[in-house]
Amino acid sequence: MPDQPSSLPPTAETSPEAEGRFHAYSSNDIPWYVRAIWIGFWIFAVTYTIRFLLPAMQLELLGK
Repeated sequence: MPDQPSSLPPTAETSPEAEGRFHAYSSNDIPWYVRAIWIGFWIFAVTYTIRFLLPAMQLELLGK
């Protein structure tokens, strides 16, 4: 049995140009509040690392 349906010839509407004809992708901008959440997260992550993680690593690794 052929892979193509019997109602279509093998090359009918299966070329990349024909299949991509109706594909129209558009991107959406990230809302300002999502950007604010990410900025807040990264500020928290850097602050946490500097304030808590680095001193704890010094105690563990260097034994001070």
